Amino acid sequence: MKKFRYRMENILQIKVKLEEQAKNAYSMARLQLTKEEEKLDCLEEQKRSYEDMLRELRRSILDLTEIRHCEEAIKIMKLKINQQKNIVKEAKKRLEAARIKLKNAMAERKIQDKLKQNAFEEYMLEYEAEERKEADERNSFRYSNITLGEEDR
Repeated sequence: MKKFRYRMENILQIKVKLEEQAKNAYSMARLQLTKEEEKLDCLEEQKRSYEDMLRELRRSILDLTEIRHCEEAIKIMKLKINQQKNIVKEAKKRLEAARIKLKNAMAERKIQDKLKQNAFEEYMLEYEAEERKEADERNSFRYSNITLGEEDR
């Protein structure tokens, strides 16, 4: 019997490649989100340091220009933090979209794998049926020749 050949193998290979691309896109989105979260943490840490500096300035000798400078820096940091929070939200949305695409690509690939497995099982059933048929034909031929030989005597 001929060798098993899955006729939709090229589609399966395309699905595998699409899944790999989706995995790469997901990892890139995850990396981007991590970077943006790190930036946000840095900004919040910088804001805390300005707040600490402001507390120290208010406790020590009053230097109004330094206090105003520190207050302005805190306001600016609050704005930057809000902007960075928005950037993080967008990165999370992109990550979620990439996750959904990856999930769909994995499901499609699994469907193709299952179809290939079903086709192989069907092939094996046909192969086994053909093997049984050949064995039956051999046995029939062998036994029919023996009975013919006995009748001739």
